[in-house]
Amino acid sequence: MTGYSNCSANHTKIWNHYLVLALGIPQLTINIASVIFNCIVIITRMATKDLHKPISILFCNLAFSDLFTSFSGFWISVLFITNPDSTIFGSKGILAPYSLYTTSILSTIYNLVSIGIERYLAVSESIRTRFRVTRKHSIAVVLISWILAFSLGCLPLMGWNCLHMGRNLSVLYSPFCVDYLIFITIPNVVAAFIVPLFTYLRIIIILRKRKLRMKACGQATGTYKSAEIQVARTSIFIWVLALVSYVPFFAGVIFDATNHQCPLDLYPSVYIFRNCTAMMITMNCLGNPLIYTLKAKELGAKLKSLRCLSANRVQACAVANI
Repeated sequence: MTGYSNCSANHTKIWNHYLVLALGIPQLTINIASVIFNCIVIITRMATKDLHKPISILFCNLAFSDLFTSFSGFWISVLFITNPDSTIFGSKGILAPYSLYTTSILSTIYNLVSIGIERYLAVSESIRTRFRVTRKHSIAVVLISWILAFSLGCLPLMGWNCLHMGRNLSVLYSPFCVDYLIFITIPNVVAAFIVPLFTYLRIIIILRKRKLRMKACGQATGTYKSAEIQVARTSIFIWVLALVSYVPFFAGVIFDATNHQCPLDLYPSVYIFRNCTAMMITMNCLGNPLIYTLKAKELGAKLKSLRCLSANRVQACAVANI
């Protein structure tokens, strides 16, 4: 094998036909379901003309990113079923779908981070009145996210690949290079976990402080308690979904970076794990519409009402204490 001097050069008929179907058909099914779900989200938001809101633009763009991920994942699944050995030894034909898949995943991560930041700014808006997220800000964030995702995701198409190199070749995602996988995985996965953790914890803290402030003024705090519980639940859902979706892939990249075995020695268990990580990422694309879109209206309405209540009641409390 290329990149390992002691590996066999026999590149044919590695996968078992039944194992290929057992892995490929579920992947195709999940990708198709994700395409349908995200198409429904996009069509619904466009039909309701809800795109004048900054958060709605981010939600719609998240659905586009997930749709893109599902399409490229479907492409990879078809290639896996028709030529499974190319996913082990790499080929020029699989380089493009891998790059597009990487681009779409990066775009999804940047969208999730942007949504967390926007929600934090929306809740703290009554405190930081000098800055407010507008539609133009959301559009700029969307454009920057896609430019960054394409710039990083398409680097293998522009030459950073190990298709014709004898070293640094990934055994799980050939013809990608191991250093490229580390370069895009570690900082982006860290951002996908740390930023949402910070933003949603800050939202919960802000809501709790305002609830205590209103309680000190003798005002009702039921609405704050309800919003705090819902934000906490949504945050838990986000973290569980992120853990299930990205941690296995991250573990695979770490394994890839430290592995010195031949592909034939890793077959079939490691490659089954690799395919399962792809299904987990697609499950994230299925879960995002459920978490962010279906719960967004109710949560957004509560946060909007809280901003108005906070501004009026805290001001009244301050006047009463003078």
